[in-house]
Amino acid sequence: MADEQGMWYYCLDHKTVEPKDGCRSINRFGPYATREEAQHALEKVAERNEQWDEEDREWDEPRS
Repeated sequence: MADEQGMWYYCLDHKTVEPKDGCRSINRFGPYATREEAQHALEKVAERNEQWDEEDREWDEPRS
């Protein structure tokens, strides 16, 4: 079963979760350990982008 092997992906083309034998890897995020993790892939990407943007803003602030 794919869930036990941690082989779930989020397909960017179809906006769905799929097992290992899905679309080309260039068009998806993963692998994730569970189907549920893969379902939240875009949320995780948004969170990480916000963290990185915040780090960039901190570097851009003038030092006193």
